[in-house]
Amino acid sequence: MIPKSFIQDLLNRLDIVDVIERYLPLKKAGANFVACCPFHNEKSPSFTVSQTKQFYHCFGCGAHGTAIGFVMEHTGMGFVEAVEDLAKSIGVSVPQEASNVPQHKVAPDLYDLMQSATRYYREQLKKTPRAIEYLKGRGLSGEVAARFGIGYAPDDWQNLKTAVPNYQDASLVETGLVIAGEEGKRYDRFRDRIMFPIVNVRGQVIGFGGRVLDKGEPKYLNSPETPLFEKGHELYGLYQAQKSIRAQQRVIVVEGYMDVVALAQHGVEYAVATLGTATTPFHVQKLLRLCDQVVFCFDGDKPGQKAAWRALENALPQLVDGKRIGFLFLPEEHDPDTYIREFGTEAFEHELENSLPLSGYLLRELTADVDLRTQEGRSALLKNAQPLLTAITAPTTALLLRKEVAALAGVTQAELEALYVIKPIAAPQRQAPQKAKRAAPSGLRILLRCLVMKPELARELPRDFHGEGNEGAAIAALVDWLNESADETSTAAMIQHFQGTLHGPVFANAQGEVIHWGEDFDILAEFTGIMRKIRRDAIETEMSMLQAKGLAMNELERVRHDELKEELKQLRAQVG
Repeated sequence: MIPKSFIQDLLNRLDIVDVIERYLPLKKAGANFVACCPFHNEKSPSFTVSQTKQFYHCFGCGAHGTAIGFVMEHTGMGFVEAVEDLAKSIGVSVPQEASNVPQHKVAPDLYDLMQSATRYYREQLKKTPRAIEYLKGRGLSGEVAARFGIGYAPDDWQNLKTAVPNYQDASLVETGLVIAGEEGKRYDRFRDRIMFPIVNVRGQVIGFGGRVLDKGEPKYLNSPETPLFEKGHELYGLYQAQKSIRAQQRVIVVEGYMDVVALAQHGVEYAVATLGTATTPFHVQKLLRLCDQVVFCFDGDKPGQKAAWRALENALPQLVDGKRIGFLFLPEEHDPDTYIREFGTEAFEHELENSLPLSGYLLRELTADVDLRTQEGRSALLKNAQPLLTAITAPTTALLLRKEVAALAGVTQAELEALYVIKPIAAPQRQAPQKAKRAAPSGLRILLRCLVMKPELARELPRDFHGEGNEGAAIAALVDWLNESADETSTAAMIQHFQGTLHGPVFANAQGEVIHWGEDFDILAEFTGIMRKIRRDAIETEMSMLQAKGLAMNELERVRHDELKEELKQLRAQVG
């Protein structure tokens, strides 16, 4: 685990403007910087970056966060990857706390070794007419082959001897380039294959996929799991496709390397492929961070249908309301490569536009083999749907699918939820934000803005302070966090800590409200003033309750009333 103190220190040392400008140009606008938002399409800039507060906020789509959050959202990196990437950019190493989970430290020379192998395979491709003709026969240009770093591994047992200083180096086995056989004999894993480098989101080669030129098994040979390469976390072509995925707000997930490259050759540059494994929840989560629509494109045969269902099962817990997941099944005789070559880009993208929504695919499969005219069929539907529906955490999607399955089974939504023993999603819950808004006085919202600007002010709150509604709960959580954190706590560290939590949206709203406060804004005076107002309101409320008793007040209550009256007089005098 990465120590929390390191995250805070890293955010204190980074400049979010420098970080974001690696990915998109920013323009100075008063005290802040602006740009057209990279997370949604817009013509006028609503994406605002505060250098003094070290966070970004988009007034168009609501995207917000710190330097770490931006790198995660823009590149698809996981949290640890983003922290490591940012730490490397300022020349510091990421420490690790003691953990029961084994930590794998990757030596930099392993990446260098993979890059050397990539150069070697690319050079061999240029010297091998047979491999060049194969790629030309698949319709690939030299430009696209170069973009994906495609190469060729010659048909020999120890090709890499000429590419590395020491063929006996243990790193060759560690990275999966070489296999150690019996009696210390070694040989190259990849021989007589077209080589597709697998690149992570940082642009580093972490593995290879090798495809046979002629007939042979296996058709595709992938690097094994290594310290660099974890199949369930990586996607082929994502590094090359990121810009197009952002622009189109769509990504296609296909099954093979050649599918990705062939689609790019025909202008469909937003495709990625899984790496010899089923789609994982991590894949889905990574892609939904990058865009609004994910389309799984599989062959229409039985293996394709099986792969699609696995993708659906792993996607359900990752669903996000407002984002779309679809399924496109091509005719059995086609894969994306052959389809786009035969029918062209326009026809392929037309098929994408008409892909089957996840909800439609789910309901189609659930009802395919049951007779809904019988009790047994409806019972089977409810049984088969249970693990799928209970896996969905996106509220709106869960609600709509529960309603549809309940209607098909001839039961009410409430009966379905009782049968599954799951928490109901009903109209009263949707009214909760309105109730919270009424319960939270405006003073709390102003107080929260001050605390976003200067989190350490929360330490000056009275011990008995409590606030109602979402703002009050967020302030209480902030106080708890400060009590556990280091003495110096920045706005960026606070935002990063609450990102993705129950209180995250409350702090995000406050970010948007304070981002335009100027450099000369007196936060301390605003904080002092709002604390007086909150205290004054509390006194007046308590006095009103006591006065309502009239003659029924006892002696202690009369003393309390007089104390409150004197305190209120002093507060009013301070304001005056």
